[in-house]
Amino acid sequence: MLMPLQPNSRAATATVISHVLLASALLLIMWQGLLAGLLCVCVGFLATRWFSPRLAVLTRARNGLSPRLGAALVALIPILLVLLALPRTRGLLLDAPAQYRELLAFMAATVMELRDKLPPDIARQLPEGALELQSAIANYLARKAGTLANTGRAWLAGLLFAYVGLLIGALAAARPSIQPLKPLAAALHQRVHRFGETFRQIVVAQFWIALFNTSLTAIFLLVILPLWGYKLPYTMALLLLTFLAGLIPIVGNLICNAVLTLVGLSVSPWVALACLVFLVAIHKAEYFINAKVIGHRTHMSVWELLTVMFVMEAVFGPAGLVAAPLFYAYAKKELQATGWV
Repeated sequence: MLMPLQPNSRAATATVISHVLLASALLLIMWQGLLAGLLCVCVGFLATRWFSPRLAVLTRARNGLSPRLGAALVALIPILLVLLALPRTRGLLLDAPAQYRELLAFMAATVMELRDKLPPDIARQLPEGALELQSAIANYLARKAGTLANTGRAWLAGLLFAYVGLLIGALAAARPSIQPLKPLAAALHQRVHRFGETFRQIVVAQFWIALFNTSLTAIFLLVILPLWGYKLPYTMALLLLTFLAGLIPIVGNLICNAVLTLVGLSVSPWVALACLVFLVAIHKAEYFINAKVIGHRTHMSVWELLTVMFVMEAVFGPAGLVAAPLFYAYAKKELQATGWV
């Protein structure tokens, strides 16, 4: 016959079980490719909590009604945005994999024509072995383009999962709190609350950094370059890539630099140089923001972040790059709370 646990032992056991459950849930999410849904759950929860008190003041609704109004608003905003923007962005949203497949094939062709794109004096300085490197890079880009050939349905399913996650987060935020909680429920609540705080510190800050980066890039591509008489192909796809890559600290900057400079080279060497100088300039500002905002809040150094990102990318693929800063910062926060680090 099992003896009942003492309150302290019960709380300690509940804490251990809550850690195991949350870690298992995060691993399952990564293995099943549900990271977008998880991020949208957090976005829906935080957005509903942000809207609720403001709607309570505006509508003078009861405290129990304002969270429901906030959840309804969070659920309706994406639908309204899609209805307003769909005529202009339908091709970008629905055919994104096809557009990026074409972009990768275009980049592969640009790499193979590198000598023709560069000024003759510079092209003559390239070593003979550079042709093998060009072929290797072009083949790599062509393989990546091939992997996007059958991802259209998966892309649409991902958008659906993201919206469902947003709804789950909004409904969770509108749910009335239940007190007091049993030991396991209390421990799980603490884990989830700490994970949400980490999300707010990292992902929300990185979102504004990515939006800042994309806005400046849009000005450069849509205003400055046309004033010089140049226009880059796949501009809208490049802007979406800039935003998505901007959500990945450090590595995202390298991706943006490489892609935009290579596409600029297809137009002119001087356009490629202008793209490189512009991107380095704005990314220097972004490094400063990253160091001040994210590094200061989470106490993560660059070497820690890069190590975790490369390991997570090796295990889970591109989704690991996005999840690595969030998961590592959360794990470190839990260890700091227990006094282990």
